[in-house]
Amino acid sequence: MKKYLLHVLIISLVFILTLLSPPLNAQQKTTVTRIIDGDIIQALYGGVEKRIRLIGIDAPESRIDRKALKDANMSEHDIETIVEMGAKAKAFVNGLIKRGDFITIEFDTQEMDRYGRLLCYVYLSNGKMLNEEIVKAGYANVKSIPPNVKYKDRLMEAYQEAEEDKRGLWDE
Repeated sequence: MKKYLLHVLIISLVFILTLLSPPLNAQQKTTVTRIIDGDIIQALYGGVEKRIRLIGIDAPESRIDRKALKDANMSEHDIETIVEMGAKAKAFVNGLIKRGDFITIEFDTQEMDRYGRLLCYVYLSNGKMLNEEIVKAGYANVKSIPPNVKYKDRLMEAYQEAEEDKRGLWDE
């Protein structure tokens, strides 16, 4: 009888915890603390400042670093041009969100990357997805890395629209 009651208690506890825990891709409100780059911001998460890598996009680097040098070697642009394009991408993001703004973050399948950054889709206070807005304005490419591909098609449509209309970096 005691064994039966223990099993019932454990099953009940697991059921209650399952109901109380949010799904992995649940949306959470947070506050912006800094804009790092055209595809990385910083925000409060669990009371701690965390970097957030915007899922599905890749903006040029706004400073000379290893990735900027790699991008320069793999493209027709020199390092100065890439950094200049990165500064424009960062300025565009700064025009959409500022320190202290409230945003909503949504996780996909994987919550963090190997650098400890949160991997998120970010929504502005007007409900628009920041990731998509950056691509739609022509300040980032689409970079789809499985398993985080929930909005891949949506981002591709925004990219094609920006490229066709020669927006942002595609205007150069």
